[in-house]
Amino acid sequence: MRLGLTALLILTALPAAAQTTARPSADALAKALQQHYQSINDFTAYFSQTYRGGALKTRSTEEGTVEVKKPGKMRWVYVSPEKKQFISDGVRMYLYVPQDRQVIVSSVDNADTSTSSLFLAGKGDIARDFTAAYVETPVAGTVALKLTPRRHQPDYEYLIVALDPTTLQIRGLVTHDLQGGDSTITFTNMKENRGLSDKDFAFRIPKGVDVIDNAARN
Repeated sequence: MRLGLTALLILTALPAAAQTTARPSADALAKALQQHYQSINDFTAYFSQTYRGGALKTRSTEEGTVEVKKPGKMRWVYVSPEKKQFISDGVRMYLYVPQDRQVIVSSVDNADTSTSSLFLAGKGDIARDFTAAYVETPVAGTVALKLTPRRHQPDYEYLIVALDPTTLQIRGLVTHDLQGGDSTITFTNMKENRGLSDKDFAFRIPKGVDVIDNAARN
């Protein structure tokens, strides 16, 4: 399952007000982003996720709402084109597709979770784990950093994070995988530090569905 993933510049793409001041270095902006993100305990947003495949040139788009609470709690509710839910309570992850009447349960420590999801859930340190460089933004009105991992990663080559140049809110996140595919998530109506309850990330398995419990096998 791709959740993934995500989008994040050239100076001319910045708002006019931002152009009047000197642009910080990419490393300085990455550190500022890390500091801002450390102050965020939770957030909610609407999202649109597009995946463009590598060799096969496939393309798919999904939309829905997302809630994230650090560390590791997530609720992705997809409403289009197919209804499904991806929920992490910090210990277990649940993928529920009503049409299939099936729930897949995985352990957080062993789940095949997308890089973009882990990034948003507060895993890792931006300044420590990545080298940063400005790139052209995929989201209008934002500034974008290309984040290349300092250590080789088995599932992706780099990330691009698109930021509001004033608030440093993440407006998009792109994951470029090793097969040449891009998973892009854009966010709107993001609200930070809502005081989300842990109960918001609890998942009750519906009656009458098949349960594939991968967590029990680990």
